[in-house]
Amino acid sequence: MTSDEASCTHLDTVADVQPSSDGCEDCLPIGGRWVHLRMCMACGHIGCCDSSPNRHATAHFHEQQHPLIRSYEPGKDWWWCYVDELAFETDDPEPSPSHP
Repeated sequence: MTSDEASCTHLDTVADVQPSSDGCEDCLPIGGRWVHLRMCMACGHIGCCDSSPNRHATAHFHEQQHPLIRSYEPGKDWWWCYVDELAFETDDPEPSPSHP
């Protein structure tokens, strides 16, 4: 556990999730486009980042109140807690999930 991770008070919300989609599950049906993808660590929802036009990952947080996401980009291992407004990395030995 990193020192920043120790400051996140929502790690108990992390579930054993599977990605809901290979792309932003909200953009795909409407033909939307995204810049980067994020995975909700409570339910596996794949949403687009805040640099994307529709900001579906943050919208998912506001709708569902699931506090933690992690990058769903190849080679990226960071997490973000919306409630604590905290970015951190874990010492997880498993490779980070990412889209193909």
